[in-house]
Amino acid sequence: MEKKIINTPNAPAPIGPYSQAVQTGDLLFISGQIPIDPATNKVEATDIIGEAHQVMHNLKAILAAASLDFSHVVKTTILLTDMSSFGEVNEVYGKYFTGDFPARETYAVKTLPKNVNVEISMIAVL
Repeated sequence: MEKKIINTPNAPAPIGPYSQAVQTGDLLFISGQIPIDPATNKVEATDIIGEAHQVMHNLKAILAAASLDFSHVVKTTILLTDMSSFGEVNEVYGKYFTGDFPARETYAVKTLPKNVNVEISMIAVL
């Protein structure tokens, strides 16, 4: 098995012992992204909509670093600290895809790193 580490300064640096993404074969596994602005390395968003947009921007940057875009995504996982945010996050998330949506699940969790409200991970096919 060969694996390639994907890393871009256009997305937040990992805050632990993991890579932004790992490519193996025809698959790209993107680690969960939280709404850290890579320019400041801080959470700048002040509401769930801003957080969701920042997460999607971070994911877009990682996909681009692998020469991919959202049309290559086949699976996502969304973590929310409050399931009442589902509708707002869903609306933001949907704006980044055109046509066929990936498979997905959404979980409510007690807390997330940096006390953010949303985290999203993805699997894409090259």
